[in-house]
Parts: sequence; C-alpha cells; structure tokens
Amino acid sequence: MLRSYPLSRRSLIGALGAAGVFALRPTSSFAQAAAEPPSTVSTPPRDFGPGAAPVTYPDPDLITIDPAFNGLRVGNTPIQRLWTGALWSEGPAWSSQGRYLVWSDIPNDRQLRWLEDDGRVSVFRSPSNNSNGNTFDFMGRQLSCEHLLRRVVRYENDGTVTVVADAYDGRALNSPNDIVPHPDGSYWFTDPPFGGQIYEGVPDAPGGPSNAQGLLRQRTGQRAGVGAAQRELPTNVYRVAPNGRVTIAIGADLLPGPPNGLAFAPDYRKLYVVSGGNLHAGDVADDGRLSGVKQFADLTIDGIPCRTDGVRADVFGNLWCSSNAGRNVGYSGVTVWNSSGAPLGRIRLPEVCGNVAFGGPKRNRLFMAASQSLYAVYVNTQGAAPG
Repeated sequence: MLRSYPLSRRSLIGALGAAGVFALRPTSSFAQAAAEPPSTVSTPPRDFGPGAAPVTYPDPDLITIDPAFNGLRVGNTPIQRLWTGALWSEGPAWSSQGRYLVWSDIPNDRQLRWLEDDGRVSVFRSPSNNSNGNTFDFMGRQLSCEHLLRRVVRYENDGTVTVVADAYDGRALNSPNDIVPHPDGSYWFTDPPFGGQIYEGVPDAPGGPSNAQGLLRQRTGQRAGVGAAQRELPTNVYRVAPNGRVTIAIGADLLPGPPNGLAFAPDYRKLYVVSGGNLHAGDVADDGRLSGVKQFADLTIDGIPCRTDGVRADVFGNLWCSSNAGRNVGYSGVTVWNSSGAPLGRIRLPEVCGNVAFGGPKRNRLFMAASQSLYAVYVNTQGAAPG
C-alpha cells in the first residue's frame, strides 16, 4: 500500500505563494490556523472522485520549483479526474477537428475517447492491436503504434487504414511505442521491446528474447498468424520519409536503454527522446538527419527519480514529462522542465502517469493518462505540436 505523508508548512508555502500564505493567517491570536487544503500527500489524501468537495485555489498539487512556473500555471483551476476504469492508460492524443481525446488502454486492447462537449467516455476502437502511442498529423489523421502487430498505422480521413511501417531492412519491427509528425511530412517513432509480453502484446515465438525457453504459448488467445515473429532488430528510433522509406534516426547504441516517448521542440530543430526514464536530445538537420544525441535532463527532483515514459513540448519550448516515482508518494504525475533542462514545477497525481498531451479548443489543457485514469488541468501555455 502507498504511504501518505502530511503536507509540510514549507511545501504549502511553496505551493500557495505569499498571497495564499497571508490568506491562511489567523485573524486573531485566539483563532485556529486554517486547515491545509487536501492534497495527494495529505492525511486523509485528496479525493479526486466525482463527488469530491471543491478544491481550494490555488490547487495544492500544482507545485512551483522555479518562479518561472508561476507564469505557466493557472491560479484558479483544479486538477480533475475525468474518468477511471482502465488497466494501463497510455498514448493520449487530441483531435482538433473532432474535439476529442483518444488514448490507449493497452492491456484491455482498446482505444478510449473522451468527448469535449459532454465529457462522455466510450470505447473508440476494440480491438486496437494493443496500441500504445497515438498522435494526429498535420492533416488531422490519427497514427497509432501497435504492439501486437509490430507496426505503425494511419487512419485515413476516408476510414481506410494505411500501414506506415512494419519492418526495417526486411526484418519485423519490435513493438512501436510512440510517434510524432514532422512538418516535412515524415514520421518519427520509437521501437522498444515492451510489447513482447503477454500483458501488453504478444511474446516472441520460441527462441526469441521474450520467450527464450519457448515455455510461453504466445499464440494462445490470438488470431491466426499472430505470434510467429521473433525480435530481430535493435531498439532504434526510426524516421519514415514522405515516400515511405524507413531509416534509423537514432541507433540503439546511442541511448542507454530502449527508447520510449519522444517530442519535437517547437521549431523542430531538436528531437527529445526518453530512454532509461530520462530525457535525451539530438539536433535535427534540414535533410532529416539527427546528430549530437546526449542526455538532456536526468529528471531527478529533491533526490527522487521522476522517471518518464512520455513528453510533450509547449510553445515556449518547455518540456512536460509524465512522472513515475514508484512508491515516492507525491512525486508521480508530471514534471516540467525549461529548454535548458532546469526543473520549473510539477503536478502531483495519486497515480503513476504514463503520458501527456495538450488539447482542448485552445490547446491549453494538459491531459494526463495515468495508470487507471485520465486527468486534466488547464495551463497558461499551449501545446506546440498537433496531437
């Protein structure tokens, strides 16, 4: 069970600012100090359910580390849990045309959709081939990374489905994880091995890395033809050119571990890639080549590793990263970093966050796919990229 810790006076002051602290001062020497607003680290912890009491502004789970974060947060808006009921939520993406958010519930083999007009959630696609990352390109078409069939697909505006990539150099991909579009018409995606498991995809055929002893019956419960592949490729980052040619953008040897989430800087001159739970970055040339890949930030706050799966950039170049701090209650959620790699602030959630996306009609709402739930909070910035 996760342990809860009371919100300290110091962290409360940091969260509220001077004006909030003044408001909490007793009106007389005989008055009792005002109760601290409920938080993910308070006792009892904050209730995010639909029947919960209204939160006290400013929301105590929006934490400023650098004063610059105060310009990105909104003082009179709450973190809201929009829905719960998934097994592992991932890959949120916003459709500007449809005004809805789509995200993946990977183990349940489905995509879910949250409608902006009435907040209704419904099953969008089932089965989804254990889809993980989703995005929308510059033409409003949805792209999805499918663990089960080891491919990237695009849902065309006429309802047909196009396979964007399923192999490199004649060998099947591992399990595409996350994808981002570039204005030049190319797509960039990561290909770690995480889909090679029973829970979120399908193990390798006997002898492959995820089924070396051949004891797992990888075809059980699957449609005909699924389960015949073995992992053949290193865990690279790929670029799909507008003509469909697939090339390696970042080789596995340049990263400390399998790649995960990725995002472009607002000017598309830099690509951020998650590897080993940390952020790495490389420079993007006009011809699509990537160079100078190195660690951008180690995502450690107060000595706590806030490991990330997914990242999105805002129009100012700040990076909004999902945070998985394990049992360190109060550090899971979202961390925010400026373009120099310095921490600005964080958003505390009661669940581990898998990925984030900007959306809403003004693209000023941060959606957070966190474990079993979907959360959202309005911010004083906008997402830099479509989807």
